[in-house]
Amino acid sequence: MDGIGIALSKGRILEETAPLLARVGARPRENPETSRKLIIGTARRGVRLIVVRAADVPTYVQHGAAQLGIAGRDVLVEHGGAGLYQPVDLRIAACRMVVAARRGFDYAAAVRQGARLRIATKYVQTTREHFAAKGVHVDLIRLYGSMELAPLVGLADAIVDLVSSGRTLRANDLVPVEEIMPVSARLIVNQAALKTRRAELQPLIDAFAKAAGK
Repeated sequence: MDGIGIALSKGRILEETAPLLARVGARPRENPETSRKLIIGTARRGVRLIVVRAADVPTYVQHGAAQLGIAGRDVLVEHGGAGLYQPVDLRIAACRMVVAARRGFDYAAAVRQGARLRIATKYVQTTREHFAAKGVHVDLIRLYGSMELAPLVGLADAIVDLVSSGRTLRANDLVPVEEIMPVSARLIVNQAALKTRRAELQPLIDAFAKAAGK
């Protein structure tokens, strides 16, 4: 398909990307949140939005089904970033990836004593690498939702998840015990496409950088 495709997901990313799309002249012709279409044209000639699941954005860009994408750093680190160029931190959808545990659980002592921890998360690869770098043995439990429940029912000692305001943690008597990394959304580019179609892609990349205040 000709033109430039930008892969992105519904929800917070789309909501916070909307002002940037408007600034670069690529306002969608239909509301992606309510439209049943998965490919939506924009006001910028030759540019369309490709609406996919958040975790799939890097895959669509990596394999060239979309030339550009907008994805959180958490998704990119978990994916591994193969075949992707990340030229712009868009400074949107900001949050933190943290380890959190029940209030009163002595996480620092457990790590110091070499305890084998049970960690619930959907970020399995990122979590494995984080604890391996610290020399901490963990059993990983893959979950996709209601992460805060795992320590409450004894499924896990701690969780690795994204935290924005921290209200959900507090409501479930959990506290952050370690920060793994700050997270924000990035503009990503297919590396092969950038080499062969730089004249088309670079102006759009520059426009996003300007819109994000870079």
